[in-house]
Amino acid sequence: MTARRYLLLDVFAGTALDGNPLAVVLDAEGLETARMQAITREFNLSETVFVLPPENPAHAARIRIFCPEYEMPFAGHPTVGTAVALWRERGHGDGGILVLEENIGPVRCIVSGGEGAAFAEFDVPRLSEPMPFMPEPARIAAALGLDPADLGFDGHAIGAWSAGVPYVTVPLKGLEAMRRVSFDTHAWQAFAPAKANDAKASAYVYCRETSLAGSSFRARMFVAASPSYEDPATGSAAAAFVGTFVANERPDDGSHEIWIEQGIEMERPSRIRLEVDVEGGKATAARIGGEAVIVGRGEIFV
Repeated sequence: MTARRYLLLDVFAGTALDGNPLAVVLDAEGLETARMQAITREFNLSETVFVLPPENPAHAARIRIFCPEYEMPFAGHPTVGTAVALWRERGHGDGGILVLEENIGPVRCIVSGGEGAAFAEFDVPRLSEPMPFMPEPARIAAALGLDPADLGFDGHAIGAWSAGVPYVTVPLKGLEAMRRVSFDTHAWQAFAPAKANDAKASAYVYCRETSLAGSSFRARMFVAASPSYEDPATGSAAAAFVGTFVANERPDDGSHEIWIEQGIEMERPSRIRLEVDVEGGKATAARIGGEAVIVGRGEIFV
């Protein structure tokens, strides 16, 4: 047996027991893929990160991100959490730049902060692109436990977008409809577009009405799996939301800052900062950031 160090973090929140929990295995060298998958199931969190030596010595680490059932090419809260974890563990001070090698490619991160929570922001490695999808509002509303009249606001339309991980983005009238969502994963899987691993694109519902100061949108994300679960803060969904934002809001050229609140209904309040650069009516770059705090550490003997 080998003792492998790990950290537990809460991500997209500045205080413990808020945000999205994450496990980061710091000593993953020598682990086979099947073993990483088994360890991920042992932690039983939405994602677990395994830190490996980088292929490029100028980079901070090569990381692999696993859900309990499969490996992810990229994910936002693991990227933010791992950046903060490595910065803290390696004693780099109050902030700086590091690059994480993910399956989607190198991801540049900027970390800042003193004691307690730190803030990490990363360049979205792939811009959001539309996916082939013909939405049927009545079926989508039924799968969410809603009425078709609950869908849409300010001309926002249902879409399917991916920045490495696909989502169906569903605008809702407001917080009252958001609170009533009751996700039926089997009904959703009957029509949602497929991911590369044959799983179905998850549901990302959002509205303009918010409850936290400074927020631009409220969101909820439901994973289309059996069993399904709700995620308290989803960076890859925020990356996909870039496409929704530009297509529906039609922002002026320039840089736009968007704060997305999530996890409120789960009592895991989270806030994600999304920055989108627009030129000629199209997104040219995007960045995602948020706080993370280390809440535990230990060793796993595998």
